[in-house]
Amino acid sequence: MASLPDSSPSEDVATRVIAADVARGVARLFLRHEMAPLAEVPLGNGRRADIMAIDAKGIITIVEIKVSRADLLGDAKWVDYLDYCDRFCWAVPHGFNLAPFDLPAFQPELAGLICADRYDAAILREPAMRSLAASRRKAETLRFARRAARRHWGDSDPLGESGLI
Repeated sequence: MASLPDSSPSEDVATRVIAADVARGVARLFLRHEMAPLAEVPLGNGRRADIMAIDAKGIITIVEIKVSRADLLGDAKWVDYLDYCDRFCWAVPHGFNLAPFDLPAFQPELAGLICADRYDAAILREPAMRSLAASRRKAETLRFARRAARRHWGDSDPLGESGLI
């Protein structure tokens, strides 16, 4: 959820609000599909997934949210997420120009596409399934679970997330 280059403070706030709305809609979609979503998930390679979700079979899906054309076209790092998931999706707000997602650079044969608002989301293109190696799946599942538990604890005890207790 990167900010727009050379954006004014009001544009930056609007971009963050729209991205948060898209994230909320995607999370609701995933929850209906029995997938546990988590936002802002650091990956082992130093990147951060906007949303990562795990289903009951242990399938890991990463979603990259884009709310501006400039942010999308300037994103060359998204391929770094592919080694950390079985499925990859782009998520955009309603009204976003979807044409760039058909370009070879965005690997339409691999990447799914979701359109969302703050209330819901729809899968416009299913992502391809690429199975993670068992060792990577275990590492990422444990990282996901531990982060979710720390966040849950931090919500109920402010000192818990800080590591002071």
